[in-house]
Amino acid sequence: MRKRIIPLLIAIMLLSSCSKGSEGDSAGSEATPTPAVTVTEETQPAPTPAPNDTGNEGDTGETVVAPPVAAAFGINASFSLVNTWESEGLYFSQWSCTVTNNTDAKTATWTVTREFPKGTKTTDTWNGNFSFAGETLTVSNVDYNGELAVNQATEFGFIVSSPTEIKSDDAGKVSAEATGSGSSNSGNTQGNQPGNQPGVGTATIPPKKTDRQAKDWLYTDGNKIYAANGQEVWITGVNWFGYNTGTNTFDGLWTANADTILAQIADRGFNLIRIPISTELIRDWSNGVYPQANYNQATNSHWNDKNSLEIFDYIIDTSGALGLKIMIDIHCAKTDAMGHMKNVWYEGDISEEVYIQALAWMAKRYKDDDTIIAYDLKNEPHGKPDESPRAIWNASNDKDNWKRVAEKAALAVLKENPNVLIVVEGIEIYPKDVKNNASFASKNSADYHYNWWGGNLRGVKDFPLDLGKYQNKLVYSPHDYGPTVYQQPWFYSGYNYDTLLKDVWRDNWLFIHEGNIAPLLIGEWGGFMSEPNLTWMTHMRTLISKYRLHHTFWCLNANSGDTGGLLEHDFATWDEVKYAFVKEVLWQHKGKFVGLSQEIPLGQNGISLSELK
Repeated sequence: MRKRIIPLLIAIMLLSSCSKGSEGDSAGSEATPTPAVTVTEETQPAPTPAPNDTGNEGDTGETVVAPPVAAAFGINASFSLVNTWESEGLYFSQWSCTVTNNTDAKTATWTVTREFPKGTKTTDTWNGNFSFAGETLTVSNVDYNGELAVNQATEFGFIVSSPTEIKSDDAGKVSAEATGSGSSNSGNTQGNQPGNQPGVGTATIPPKKTDRQAKDWLYTDGNKIYAANGQEVWITGVNWFGYNTGTNTFDGLWTANADTILAQIADRGFNLIRIPISTELIRDWSNGVYPQANYNQATNSHWNDKNSLEIFDYIIDTSGALGLKIMIDIHCAKTDAMGHMKNVWYEGDISEEVYIQALAWMAKRYKDDDTIIAYDLKNEPHGKPDESPRAIWNASNDKDNWKRVAEKAALAVLKENPNVLIVVEGIEIYPKDVKNNASFASKNSADYHYNWWGGNLRGVKDFPLDLGKYQNKLVYSPHDYGPTVYQQPWFYSGYNYDTLLKDVWRDNWLFIHEGNIAPLLIGEWGGFMSEPNLTWMTHMRTLISKYRLHHTFWCLNANSGDTGGLLEHDFATWDEVKYAFVKEVLWQHKGKFVGLSQEIPLGQNGISLSELK
C-alpha cells in the first residue's frame, strides 16, 4: 500500500446573502452585488461592502428602509489531500474539504471552485454536485447540506485522476460564494441535521454492550486454533482499510453503502475482517474526541446522526449479525495513510505508554462482544541495521525491542479481555550470529537475515514470546508479497514453490507451524492477477491450502496502489477473476462457506459452527 495523508488548510471566504443580485428593489436602492472571491492561503475576510446611499428624495413621512444587502462572511473551508496512488499509468488522489460556517448567519447554498492541473478528471465524488470546466472543478451543495447553521460544518470529497502526480501545493486558484438567510441562527448550532456529519466531538460514549451471550471466543493448541467447544476453525479473512488513513471509517464509503459491502463480504465467504486502525484514533476516542468520519452522507444517511465511534460500533454490530468476526490491527501510530512506513509503534505524542493504553481501552470497551476476536498488536515493525529507530527482537529492555513491547501490550489487552487472540507480527532483520550480535549492535547489513516488513520471525527460535497463563492465545503473523511490491532477491529467474520454501518461508516463519509452536496467520498477502505477481501468488495459495494456514487477504480496497483490490474503483464491482482465485482458500464445507460463530450463519451462503457436521 503506497498512500499518504497531507493536510492542506486553506481559508476560503464564502459569501452569505439574503438578496444576492437584488436589483430594482422598491426603495430605489440597489444592493451591492455579491463579488466573486479569489482566495489564497491564509486569506483574511473581506470587509463587508456598504450599501449604496439611497438619497431619500421627496420625504413622504414614512421611514424608508434599505433592503438587505450582500455581506461577506468568514466561512472557512479546509482542504486535505487524503490519499495518493498510481494505477495503470494514471495518478489518483483523494481529497476532502470541510466547509464550516463560523459566522452569525445561516447559509442556504454554497459553491466552491478550485483549479487542478490539465487533464484532471473526477472518478468518484460524494456529498456535492461536481463539474469540471477546463481546469476548474466546481462543487456546489446537494439538497441535504446547503443550509449551514452557525458553527455548523459539512464535508464533501472526491477522487481525481491525472496524467501527472498532484501534490498538496499544486492546486491553483480557489474561489467560493454562498447565499443565506442573512439572519443569525445562533440558537441552532449543533448541526446534527441530515447530511451534516458531526466533526470532532467531546461527548462521552458509554462502554459497548451487546445483548448476545459471548460464545465465540477462540484459543490455540499447538499450531491449531479452536472454538470454545473444541472445534478446529480456519480463519480466512480479508483486509479493509480506512481507519488508519484519516477517512476515520472504511475507505470507499465515499461512494458505496457500508451495509451492502459488509453483506457481500459475508456472502462471498470471508469469515473475518482485519481492520487497520491508528493508535491516534483510538486514543482520541478514549478521550471522548471523535474525529469526523468521511463518507457519502446520502448513501449512508443512517449514520448522519452518529460520530465516528458510534459508526464504528454500528460496523461491529452489523458484522456480528452477518456472522463476520473482526480483528483489530494497529496499523500505525499516527493517523496517516503512509503511517505503515514508520518503523515502530511510537511516534511524537504517541508514546509506548499511549500505544498500550489505546489497546487496553479497546479490549475493555469490547470485552463483552465476541465479534472482535483478535488483536494484531502492530502492523509490520521494521527497520534496517543503520536506521533509528528500528525494531529488534531479543531478551533486552531496549526501547525498540518488539518482543518486549509485544509481551507487555498482549498482557495489557488480556488483562481487560482474557478471551481474545493475540496476533504478533515479526520484524525485518534478524542477526545471522545471535551469539555475538543479539543486541543488534552491528550496522553492517551483511550480518543480518532480511525479509518483508513484519515477516521475519526467526527470533521465535531464540526468544519466543512468553504470555504466561495466556500462551494459548498467541498467534504469530508474517506478511508476504510478490515481486510487484518489491523485487526481493528470492524472485530470481526460475523461482518456484520449492525455492520459496527453502529461501524464505521455512526459516523465517513456517518453522513455527511445522514445529507445532503456535498457529500462523498470514496477515497480508495479495496483489495483481498478472505477471510477475501471479506466479508468486499462486505458490502462496498452494502453501496456505497445503498447511491450512489462517490468512487475511490484502485487500478489499481498490485504492491499494501496489496490489489492487477485490473491488474496482467504484467499490461496487468485484474483480471476479481475483475473487475466484482467493475463493479456493476460503473455508468451505460441502459447498457452504463456514463462519466463526457458533450460532450465526456466515451471510446468506454460509453456515455457523454448530451446523458444521
